[in-house]
Amino acid sequence: MENTGQTCQLSAEQASSEAGGCLLPEGTGATIREERRSAVRVVFMGTPEFAVAPLERLVADGYDVAAVFTQPDRAAGRGRSLAAPPVKLAALQLGLSVEQPESLKGGRAAARIADLAPDVIVVAAYGLWVPRAVLGIPGLGCVNIHPSLLPAYRGVSPVQAAILSGDAFTGVSIMLLDEGWDTGPVFGQAQIPVGDRDTGGSLTGKLSLVGSQLLLDLLPRVARKEITPTPQDESLASYCGAIRKEAGEIDWSLPAADTARRVRAYNPWPACRTRWHGRLLRILEVTRTREAVDGEAGTVVASCHPAAGFGVVTGDGVLGVLKVQAEGKRPMSAADFLRGQPHRLGAVLPD
Repeated sequence: MENTGQTCQLSAEQASSEAGGCLLPEGTGATIREERRSAVRVVFMGTPEFAVAPLERLVADGYDVAAVFTQPDRAAGRGRSLAAPPVKLAALQLGLSVEQPESLKGGRAAARIADLAPDVIVVAAYGLWVPRAVLGIPGLGCVNIHPSLLPAYRGVSPVQAAILSGDAFTGVSIMLLDEGWDTGPVFGQAQIPVGDRDTGGSLTGKLSLVGSQLLLDLLPRVARKEITPTPQDESLASYCGAIRKEAGEIDWSLPAADTARRVRAYNPWPACRTRWHGRLLRILEVTRTREAVDGEAGTVVASCHPAAGFGVVTGDGVLGVLKVQAEGKRPMSAADFLRGQPHRLGAVLPD
């Protein structure tokens, strides 16, 4: 059996093989590939927008998706009305069966999954613990799409962690789930650059698409047992925990570079914020400037950056503010916001 648990990005075409080494009639190769995929029965587990693209690609590629497991509807918005997770909405649109257990622990969920008789369970940001009783059901195991280059950034906020650390690159790992926290062996990885303007939201979207393609590249080989996953190097492991809403509160005494990374990482949630004349002001987009201004950290100053509406003195340098959202208002340019404000320059944030 070939061991190719290294960085791997084979196309679905390359992963297919000719039947018996014979020349196939035109169109027959595609038919055989479709039959092979439809013969692989999948249970899919995922909840947020990150998991929508992998689900859609599995269906489009001809896999037999027996059911979709996603978290229950949760209260959301100002009215706190129940909202369905993105994966549920996508699954219903695709005509798939949807299951929303509160937990996979206990025999009930495991019995239901066993009844579905999946060959493989594909997991993408499900958000619920997958216990041993479920891990052992599919013959091919539980294949997880994790948005980091494991063993870096195990845990629930790897995309934000990569931005906060100032990493030049991040990526996606296709791994075999075990009972640990993202500790299972890796089938393959794909790497992408982290752009200077990438936010938590934009980078998550990119990694969702990359992960979808990597899954489709590797899953046929996993199904044919042509690939053996490589154990992770525990000495290189790092972890990232859940992000709390309080993480968005800006500490202007931090260096401008640190605050700029936080603004990007926490967009769209929890969104970095400060207080302007007692009202909440979300800081949505910033840029570091080369200005050197003396003053107390948090002081609002004019900025020479052409796109910045104003600057804010930090613990090290001035941060140019490009886009904001005032409490109860829509996002707007910082320049438009500033024009409607009295006592604009010289205020010290949070004010």
